[in-house]
Amino acid sequence: MKGVFSAPGDYIHFKSQVPLHKIPIGTKQWRYYDFGPKAVPPLICLPGIAGTADVYYKQIMSLSTKGYRVISVDIPRVWNHHEWIQAFEKFLDVIDVHHIHLYGTSLGGFLAQLFAQHRPRRVRSLILSNTFLETRSFASAMPWAPVVSWTPSFLLKRYVLTGIRDGPHEPFIADSVDFVVSQVETLSRDDLASRLTLNVDAASVGSLLLSDSCITIMDTNDYCAIPQQLKDQLSDRYPEARCAHLKSGGDFPFLSRSDEVNLHLQLHLRRVGLEAQPDMVRGIPKDGAGGSHGEEKDGKEDPDDEPKDDEGSSEGQSKENQLCPAPESSESHTSHDQPLSNAQLCLIAPGDAIHLCFLRKQHVIAIEILLQYTLEIFLRLASLSREVDVHHFIFWAKTLVNGVK
Repeated sequence: MKGVFSAPGDYIHFKSQVPLHKIPIGTKQWRYYDFGPKAVPPLICLPGIAGTADVYYKQIMSLSTKGYRVISVDIPRVWNHHEWIQAFEKFLDVIDVHHIHLYGTSLGGFLAQLFAQHRPRRVRSLILSNTFLETRSFASAMPWAPVVSWTPSFLLKRYVLTGIRDGPHEPFIADSVDFVVSQVETLSRDDLASRLTLNVDAASVGSLLLSDSCITIMDTNDYCAIPQQLKDQLSDRYPEARCAHLKSGGDFPFLSRSDEVNLHLQLHLRRVGLEAQPDMVRGIPKDGAGGSHGEEKDGKEDPDDEPKDDEGSSEGQSKENQLCPAPESSESHTSHDQPLSNAQLCLIAPGDAIHLCFLRKQHVIAIEILLQYTLEIFLRLASLSREVDVHHFIFWAKTLVNGVK
């Protein structure tokens, strides 16, 4: 690694002003931000595999000052899409939200569509960015999916971060990649395993009762980990949806092109009839960089943003429910200052032969390490019990590796 990630100044300011909530609902731990007038139906942001609730901090800071309520959530540890739909509905019930607008990127966009399909009365509109309609392509590119829940954390992080784009990045895109990589490092093994499972679990989005006029498709034109074929399928499914194309922005335009993304979000919300409540925004300085009315907090504040696998209770009394003027962001990293481990989510369709060959090589390496790790456990068990058929396991392991190769 050539450098150490330094959190942007505006993110540090955001963390000092907007409280983080952690609440248990059943067996699920929900981690989320909720800021803005509670009388307004919220815009709920759902991240991709590599994202957390923190990646939408620029949207929270911008839209809340204009009178919108924004909720950004972590995807909880769920292991199939039916469990996701039930868990998300329970979450909405607990925070007393009935009608929502969903903004989802990558996996988050797919989960947003599934929820809109199965709970149509709750979803008023969709904003979909760099996302897809079905998981078949990702399942075929991840043959070791059946053992993902047993895979060590460092291998899962390595897999998620494998898709780093070679060559120099534009500074604003490099900063967005740095930030997302820093968030991946905070995710636990179970967090990553459950998200990868959702990404390959066989499912597709069916017909939506939601009109195409209530859907906006927001994509970047430079490059994206989601293959263009899957993005085209999405556009074909919703032919009357409004299209918002960003000239550049990479996989994380909500960070790299936040001003443009925030503008498109506002246009979408106005178009579907969501009225902002700027008169309910409190404490806005004259320069307009103030904050909105937040909700009362239901726990202690997390000053250091502990890792997501901590089973803490709900988070924090806000110091004040207002945002002060944010300091300038930290300097953009040049291409020579990029950490070598910086990466974007690598989700390759079978048609991309070059990337697929590269990805398959990494799959073999990951499986070999995993099998060595598992074999060591079996050998230790064999020293304690004669009932473990070690020779049969070794034969199975070699057959699996040779089959993947």
